[in-house]
Amino acid sequence: MKIKNYIFPSIIVLLVLSVIAGCELKIVEPTKVSKISKFKSGDDLLKAFEEARESGTGRYFGAMKGIAVMEEAAVAAPQAADTITSGRDFSETNVQVKGVDEADIIKTDGDYIYAIAQGNLVIAKAYPADEAEILSTTKLGDFYPNELFIDKNRLLIFGSTSYNFETPKAQEENQGETAGQGEIANAKMVASIRAPDYYPYYGSFMTVRLYDISDREEPELLRTVDFEGSYLTSRKIGEYAYFVVNSYPRYWDVRPMCEDIVPLYREATSDEKPELEDMKPIARCVDIGYIEPIQAENFITVASISMADENADVNKEVIVGSGQNVYASLENLYIAQTAWPRYNALGELAKDFVEKTVITKFNLDEGKVEFEGKGEVKGTILNQFSMDEYDNNFRIATTIRGYVDNKDTSTNNMYVLDESLNVVGSLEGVAPGESIYSVRFMGKRAYMVTFRHIDPLFVIDLSDPENPSVLGKLKIPGYSDYLHPFDETHLIGIGKEVDESIDADKVHTEGAVYYTAIQGVKLAIFDVSDVENPIEMYKEVIGDRGTESLAAQDHKAFLFDKERELLVIPMTVAELKPGQTKDMQGEYTFQGAYVYNINLEDGFDLRGRVTHYDDDEVFKKAGYYFRGDYSIKRNLYIDNVLYTLSDSRLQLNDLDDLERLKVLEFEKSQDNYDGPIIY
Repeated sequence: MKIKNYIFPSIIVLLVLSVIAGCELKIVEPTKVSKISKFKSGDDLLKAFEEARESGTGRYFGAMKGIAVMEEAAVAAPQAADTITSGRDFSETNVQVKGVDEADIIKTDGDYIYAIAQGNLVIAKAYPADEAEILSTTKLGDFYPNELFIDKNRLLIFGSTSYNFETPKAQEENQGETAGQGEIANAKMVASIRAPDYYPYYGSFMTVRLYDISDREEPELLRTVDFEGSYLTSRKIGEYAYFVVNSYPRYWDVRPMCEDIVPLYREATSDEKPELEDMKPIARCVDIGYIEPIQAENFITVASISMADENADVNKEVIVGSGQNVYASLENLYIAQTAWPRYNALGELAKDFVEKTVITKFNLDEGKVEFEGKGEVKGTILNQFSMDEYDNNFRIATTIRGYVDNKDTSTNNMYVLDESLNVVGSLEGVAPGESIYSVRFMGKRAYMVTFRHIDPLFVIDLSDPENPSVLGKLKIPGYSDYLHPFDETHLIGIGKEVDESIDADKVHTEGAVYYTAIQGVKLAIFDVSDVENPIEMYKEVIGDRGTESLAAQDHKAFLFDKERELLVIPMTVAELKPGQTKDMQGEYTFQGAYVYNINLEDGFDLRGRVTHYDDDEVFKKAGYYFRGDYSIKRNLYIDNVLYTLSDSRLQLNDLDDLERLKVLEFEKSQDNYDGPIIY
């Protein structure tokens, strides 16, 4: 079944408007002029994707000599959530911007805990601890959940679903083609075999489900929204959840119409499998926007959904592009995407090519999503913490990577852009031969860690947006993957310790370190009160080579409370045995949460450790990597109880002495493997 053509001839539209105006049934407001360029026709949109493929800027789609190909989407400071709370003290998701919540696998309102575990939605009574119990386990079937939000008595889950649409078989007329008609006939035959008009069509969808959780024992599904594509990330401001979806075009036919490649979309009030006729294109071709240079690799959808009103419209803006990293303030959302290199007909890279990041800005206003502008800077970014908004300016830190004659020629940059995303200030060429490992913006300053041989922490002055400058730097062994504000003049860093002397003779790149030089997890407190001379006040090294912390790569796993002097981080510890040298990886000995007292007088004081593994048998079986269903992923507290989450349980420990108070085991999936993954 072909998707209906949503591009209507303009003359029909004019006639309809004339009739409406003549009958005076409704006052027709003038159409608001969009700030983003829109494709004038479906043919223009198709042409953009084809040109991108030919120039090497887009992924390979479309038919080549009659063969149709489709690439499926790949299956990424504390604040108060807008929830009904009891008034007691509890921790919340560690987010980048105060007031802008980020979805996670666990949330709490101080009374209950809501978690995704074993592919199910689990709601538990959490407080008081002695009454803690699992109230409900909602089976989600073929819906695979990623993250969730809570808002008062509503809960929203983002996940993925695959649908198999049954469709009629080939028409008799398509079987009449003969080989004598040449290549065109063969192309049509191949296309007809694979086209969704004739055979089952398999679609991968990003799905949003909204639940009423007034009755925690029986959550009620209110709404399901499907977007063909994959979930990138989301933010929540007030009652509105904003999210970003990446979608690939669906090239099945040799000569597709525009509507054939536009991602599909549907809304429902249940979780029943849809039919193909229930789906519609996410937007008309002429409503899809683009920015220069056109990155016709896929489609980006920025959408919003109300958690308070299940009948409210889903607002969405669709553009051609490829979203990779997202930053959101209380008013704007920014999507960063790499400007892919252009190649000529001989497959040669354009001589003037420089790595670039294209930034697309959307205004967020009570659920409305509106394109505001675009800008670009040299280099590519690390993650969402490479971006920031302050005093109506947008700041971004980038790395231009390079390697020439056995030398790392990478350089790092800081740019300041105005409201219209025009570059107004720049600081380029920072730390030649190194790459950015972490960034943190704090008001009029930024802190940037680069790494190659040692760990330079740069203090960058952004008080004059037109003239960013380096105020000072600190060089110490190791590096920080994540920086977290302790207060206005101190930072917490978490990353790796480095012993540059290990296997120094094996280094292949000038000025670098050999991989065996990277040792255990390093915690540090940096004093940046003297901006010209930052210092490392304290450091704590955990384990030997092979030790990892999820908090270094995922800030949502980082639990810090300055007033409580509390720091909790998940940790997988590897330790060397007697006789082993530091260039070797240690044996796994522990997985769980490290609980610290942390302050500026004493630094890090290990209060104790919490684990979900009841014995060490799983560590004895572990190989080069370790992962298990009882590995702690998240930590939170309610009053004086620490709650730790793994795929298999929710565990309660007393925060004073870390005594285990209670264990709530989750229902296991049928295909669940209880134990570590051994390689």
